[in-house]
Amino acid sequence: MRRAERDGDVRRLTTADEVEAVIGQPLPMVVLKQIGALDEGCRTVLAHSPIAAFGHRDADGISRTAFAGGTPGFTRVHSPTRFSFSHHGPHAPRGPASFFYLLPGVGEILRINGTVAGHDGTRTWVDVAEAYVHCAQAVLRSRLWQPPAPIADIPAPVLSGDGPLARPGVAGFLAAAPFLALSTWDASGGSDTSPRGDRGPVARILDDRTLVIPDRRGNKRADSLHNLVRDDRLSMAALVPGREGVLTVRGRGAITDDPALLATMALDGTPPHLALLVHVEDAEVSVADAVVRSRLWTPGARPDRGAVPDLMALAGKQLATNAAGAKGTPPAFLLKAIGAVPGIPRLLRLLMDRAYASGLRKEGYREDSGDGSAAKDGRRRAHARRTSATAVRRRAPEREVRVAEVRAETPKAATLVLEDADGGRGRFEFRPGQFFTLTAEIGGDLVRRAYSASSAPGADTLEVTVKLVEGGRFSTHVHRDLRAGELLTVHGPSGSFHAGSGPPAETVLIAAGSGITPMMSMIRARLADLRGRDRMALLYSSRTPDEILFAAQLARLAGERPDRLSVTHVLTERDGRLDAAGVRRWISGLSPARDAHYYTCGPGPLMDTVKVVLTELGIRDGYTHREDFASALETGGAATVPREMTVEQDGRPPRHATVEPGRTLLDAGLAAGLPMPYSCTVGNCGDCALRLRQGEVTQNEPNCLTPRQRAEGYVLACSGRPLTDVTLEIPDPAGVNPADTPIVPPSRES
Repeated sequence: MRRAERDGDVRRLTTADEVEAVIGQPLPMVVLKQIGALDEGCRTVLAHSPIAAFGHRDADGISRTAFAGGTPGFTRVHSPTRFSFSHHGPHAPRGPASFFYLLPGVGEILRINGTVAGHDGTRTWVDVAEAYVHCAQAVLRSRLWQPPAPIADIPAPVLSGDGPLARPGVAGFLAAAPFLALSTWDASGGSDTSPRGDRGPVARILDDRTLVIPDRRGNKRADSLHNLVRDDRLSMAALVPGREGVLTVRGRGAITDDPALLATMALDGTPPHLALLVHVEDAEVSVADAVVRSRLWTPGARPDRGAVPDLMALAGKQLATNAAGAKGTPPAFLLKAIGAVPGIPRLLRLLMDRAYASGLRKEGYREDSGDGSAAKDGRRRAHARRTSATAVRRRAPEREVRVAEVRAETPKAATLVLEDADGGRGRFEFRPGQFFTLTAEIGGDLVRRAYSASSAPGADTLEVTVKLVEGGRFSTHVHRDLRAGELLTVHGPSGSFHAGSGPPAETVLIAAGSGITPMMSMIRARLADLRGRDRMALLYSSRTPDEILFAAQLARLAGERPDRLSVTHVLTERDGRLDAAGVRRWISGLSPARDAHYYTCGPGPLMDTVKVVLTELGIRDGYTHREDFASALETGGAATVPREMTVEQDGRPPRHATVEPGRTLLDAGLAAGLPMPYSCTVGNCGDCALRLRQGEVTQNEPNCLTPRQRAEGYVLACSGRPLTDVTLEIPDPAGVNPADTPIVPPSRES
């Protein structure tokens, strides 16, 4: 047996026997929690978990740890021994892989080890070798689910040298990160990814190339430590509560019991029993799509208590399954009988929570961790939901949908037919003319665009029509890559371009190009009411006959109901561009009633022309409505370092979030669980307007802010990016003047 070695001034343990001499051996009950396939409880956890830590090696044998997922149920279970999940990136996983799945607000973790069975560039399949429930100690120590602390409260060390830890943003992130996923491999290549958490930074910087991670007393399983004495290569990924970024690290690890070093990490006089020294070869901070989409710290993201099993009760069932004939454990039938007694799971949870608290006190933790207790957590979630519900002014719902059909309308326009992703027959309710924000994952990035509904409301499918825009990332994806069966997220409805609950007796519609889409929704909805008596007249400008959207449907509807719909086409290739004289001549020929309403949608120059004509004809502002399709331009000059955002509301204690470089105020606020008001998320509706109290913000132009709102210091959270640390105020909805809300919706990305 090799003896412990000394490297410089630090003693290192180099054998499994030396490690076990310090930590001891795990109890049989700890080992017997492992099962060789995914049982019903595991599958339920996977159905509700929005994110997992994922350790693997790529084709070059380089160790990597990342966070995967983004929405509950991102992992699909194909059989008890195989599952798959969406995974993008340049490094295809190979061989052994390991995971732990998080449930927001829950202390225990589900761990799964297995082998990569296949990867097609977007999705990874895994064969399961073992699964088991991991205790809550790492989450409790880190206070992972607690509100984030301000950047100013977490000093970052100043490093000299040019090592990986001296790279921009790395030291500051480590100083704030209380939780990480650590991936190691055994001698045969088997993988293990385990959680690590601590009060304060979980990994402490010794110099520009070296980290130290305390190993405090736990369940003595110590897979990571056993692995490292055989293969010192490791990788890890660290989280900061409320931030969208992830710090990934690769390097080599060694185990130490050096008293002097351990003493520097003591809590209330109690040092850790061991520590992990990491020689860092690479470190990088980046925004993680899985963290962004999961919204881990948003109260509404936490599963209801009754939706998922208590993970300690699940561990008890798995132990009972494996306990038959094992030494040192109660008989399996007795464990199953005890678990079946009403009230026993709740009692066991209470006892386990007390055991957690006692263990933390022995390690030197003196404060309430704020996690782990199911009862306390349930009360917190209920309170958070109530607080969030009263704090948010308007928030349109999000809904996961499946593409049922991609239908070509013209050579450059396609209609997406969307339905509920879960196979339900839920109806899509909105007002004709409103729009929805679609979110798709394109090349590993979340891309949002707003599109008007072209179908009538109240159906179990939603139709949006997308025109191909040269260089448009979303529209190109729709036309070239999107297929039936793929999933999108729909947010909405949003927008005030509609007739309200009661249509006017006469409606005049003027559209050009894809501006017909909201009007098609209005036409379909109105004509679906067979008892209606209102009249609609449409003037529609297209370049050529082949580019007329909904040509056949418009002809059919006008032919079936000539008393209610008339359609006049202008082809610019044949008739020339629609000008003021043409608009005036067409309206005069209609002789519309004095109380007719006018709706215009299309390119800005056309709508400006129509506005001039309507003003000359004496049409009052309250009877005119317009919807723009011009693209909002992203402004440059965003910060290159994280910025602190402080949010104030109604005299409550300020809340804080960290805005990563290139991210918006809304992105950061939602990631941190702040009660941010929003609706469309693309700068169209104004629901996310906040008053800027301190600091500088750059935002996309044009947008929907009125001159009065700009003068009063409002910015849009959905497109605003901080140039400095900022303080923002969420306005009281009762104090918002309706005149501040623009009647004319702003430009929309296409």
